[in-house]
Amino acid sequence: MRESQVSKATFAAAVLVAATAALAGCTTWTNGKPVAEPSNPTEPTFPTPRPSRTPPSTPSSTTGVPAPTPTTAQPPGGEALAPNEQGYVYIETKSGKTRCQISQTSVGCEAQFTNSPEQGGIPANGVTVSADGRFRWLVGNLGDITPVTLDYRTYQAQGWTIAADESGTRFTNSRTRHGMFVSIERVDSF
Repeated sequence: MRESQVSKATFAAAVLVAATAALAGCTTWTNGKPVAEPSNPTEPTFPTPRPSRTPPSTPSSTTGVPAPTPTTAQPPGGEALAPNEQGYVYIETKSGKTRCQISQTSVGCEAQFTNSPEQGGIPANGVTVSADGRFRWLVGNLGDITPVTLDYRTYQAQGWTIAADESGTRFTNSRTRHGMFVSIERVDSF
């Protein structure tokens, strides 16, 4: 080989080794244990829009009598909520005290529960239930999400029926019938 070819080959090998070393440091996992700050038990607030699922009112006609509200057919079991590109539906209760993430495989909610067990010495602020009925308490935060604010009625999302009323929100998997009832005062799984 000529000297210029050797230099190019050496340079290419060095670049390949550096790129391999850089990529080896990349991972989707971060080792460690999450730590919550018990001195600040409230969730951070984010200035995100919160679209409501309450239909807009219709304008009055020229006679001063309100125009009839158009009716839209709801799917059996309630209004369907569309998932985002990652397959999640984010909701918030009408009271604004509970936020949840819904996927085909599970539902997870966060709130400042009044009677939650401790997880690692910190009161749990989250619950999750899988479609097959596995339930657990946890400490976490859904982060900066843009949830749909629910009204007191029934919805469908990712294979789950969501029944919201003043006493709390019930999530039932349409296929397995497992789920949970969530309110600030109590959480029940079934």
